[in-house]
Amino acid sequence: MDRVLLQFLSVAEAGSISTAAERLHVTQPTLTFNLKKLERTLGVSLFSRTSRGMRLTPYGQTLYEHALIMKRLHDNAMAAIERQKNDFEHGISIGSGYTAWKAFLRDLVFDYRATHPHVSINVSLSNVLRLMDQLLAGDILMFVGYKVPDLDPNLGTTFAPVGRLQDGFFVREDHPLLARPRTQAEIKAYPSTIAFPRESHQQRLSSSVFTGGTVGKAFTSNSLQACIDYAKGTDAVLQHGDLLADEFAKSGLRQVELLPGEAPDPVQMGVYALKERSSDPHVMALIEDIRSRAAKAYSLDNA
Repeated sequence: MDRVLLQFLSVAEAGSISTAAERLHVTQPTLTFNLKKLERTLGVSLFSRTSRGMRLTPYGQTLYEHALIMKRLHDNAMAAIERQKNDFEHGISIGSGYTAWKAFLRDLVFDYRATHPHVSINVSLSNVLRLMDQLLAGDILMFVGYKVPDLDPNLGTTFAPVGRLQDGFFVREDHPLLARPRTQAEIKAYPSTIAFPRESHQQRLSSSVFTGGTVGKAFTSNSLQACIDYAKGTDAVLQHGDLLADEFAKSGLRQVELLPGEAPDPVQMGVYALKERSSDPHVMALIEDIRSRAAKAYSLDNA
């Protein structure tokens, strides 16, 4: 951040040139010169010099409020970069959906912590497009998600298949759909809920995700628990990976039985990473660990 603005903030908070100069380890004449130069540049007086010290003018107050925001943004950016460096070099920062987390990623994280007790570990649980945003921004190192069919190939990502996941349909315990096996058409007659909120900026990543009923007609949320609560309190049908059927049963949701041939096509699951990191030994080792653990949870047919 600009050195003179930092000096301005210090004087504003100290209310004194001498106190601020002492805190900043600069001479009073240097600090006074820099503040006057800043006032000349802006064409306004920033301080009223009184017997009680330096007081901000209305112009000074405006600059102070904005400079505080600038300092916070600068500090946050520097901290984020430092966290990225630490995660890339020593720790792990990974993402996944709720199913992968429950099925195998949770155990991977616990095992990693046991063998690397002093590194940072960050896990982001969300949908595939939100995780893609985080990957491209450098917030996570990799993530487990399904293969997006029309993902822009120019994004610079790699996809390592780990298996296939079947979606199921889940409803409250006394729901009419539980009376007998159903067709998808019968299920779609009811409102749906899914942990995949529509976010317009994500359409730059994929358009197919937001078509064909993938996004819930009645209720969407980035919180799976919120979707579970909605399904329990309404006639809505929760669509989610069927690996969580036992977990949903504990929450009072039961899986709708489908007629033969009515199950949705399984989706290919894999690990997304940035191409420039794909040859990194740290990244390669993590991907292989994920693939090994995923093999026990997902179907590997045609993976």
